[in-house]
Amino acid sequence: MELEILPADASRWDGLALIFGVRGDPSWCKCQYFIDEQWNRGAASNDTALREQVSGPGIPAGLLAYADGQPAGWVQVGPSGRYPRFRPRGHQAGESIWVLTCFVIRPEFRRQGISAQLLAAAIEHARANGASVLRARPTDTSINAKDSAGLFTGVLATFEAAGFTVINRNRSLALVELDLAELDLAPTR
Repeated sequence: MELEILPADASRWDGLALIFGVRGDPSWCKCQYFIDEQWNRGAASNDTALREQVSGPGIPAGLLAYADGQPAGWVQVGPSGRYPRFRPRGHQAGESIWVLTCFVIRPEFRRQGISAQLLAAAIEHARANGASVLRARPTDTSINAKDSAGLFTGVLATFEAAGFTVINRNRSLALVELDLAELDLAPTR
């Protein structure tokens, strides 16, 4: 499978809509939970909000994965100030602190490593746009197995394999952090 990961923008809206689908949690939430206190107003409102975020100027609201040319997955990642509802214990928003909040993988593309590749691309995307720290709050599936809808914030083992460290835990959820300044990779800018 050939995977291409691209920034979400207005030209890729149809692919993003296909990834979110028409059934299940992603189809109505549209990754608005961490952004908007009124995220539960309904699918149409969340759809409009996501379209505006993807079409707006500045840093892209996330990244899209295309598997063999087909829209396969999405990761929402950006400056921590975009996500006022991302408030796990131990997290303070900051100018150079970014957060990764949501993954959505189309059912037919799950269990193929797309989340790990989206995570790697999100790390590079954050670094290229001036982030010094990237945080997330994935689930530790060794403590609590969840269905695919419950894994929207990612799986802890995937983050640990990418070099993230656990800052704190709240049951099966862990606040993780990657110090981007410590990576051996040269900046991509």
